[in-house]
Amino acid sequence: MPEITRVTSEALQATIRRLLPSQQGFGDDLQATNLITPVIDLTPTAEGSVLQPLLQQAVAFGNASAFSVFNATTTIINTTGFFRITCGISVQGTGADNAADLNVTDGASSKVVWSSFITSAFSSSASYGSNLDLVVFVNSGESVSWTCGNHAIARGSVRQIADKQGNLVNPVGFTFE
Repeated sequence: MPEITRVTSEALQATIRRLLPSQQGFGDDLQATNLITPVIDLTPTAEGSVLQPLLQQAVAFGNASAFSVFNATTTIINTTGFFRITCGISVQGTGADNAADLNVTDGASSKVVWSSFITSAFSSSASYGSNLDLVVFVNSGESVSWTCGNHAIARGSVRQIADKQGNLVNPVGFTFE
């Protein structure tokens, strides 16, 4: 005979409310049983996303914001959520003007979270190129920017893949049938 136990976890209750909005006010505690039950995972469908993660994060015409930064500091994200940044970086020469830095700022201070540069150990005619594919989380009051010297350039795009609560943002134009 299976034994039924009440599960009182606010984290589990919050997940149920997020994944199944129509069940927000069901009022009963979750229950668990020691009976083995086959499970079909409907989580992606309940979340509104039936795409594999790589497809869900695809860059699309309607939701990719292109950027090109050279000899400047440019904000590329200033809203909350999860964002995918894809770009190419090119750095030439050595010295103070050859860095390409990806920064997260909270309004009071700034943190370099990714950087590309050439040290003075190389000749002044050295060049370096790299690609970046990174997912960042931006909290309230934060922004993300590129700072590139006059010997560095960052060009690419940024796309929101989920809001601050983790609700996935599908590519613009995608509809599930």
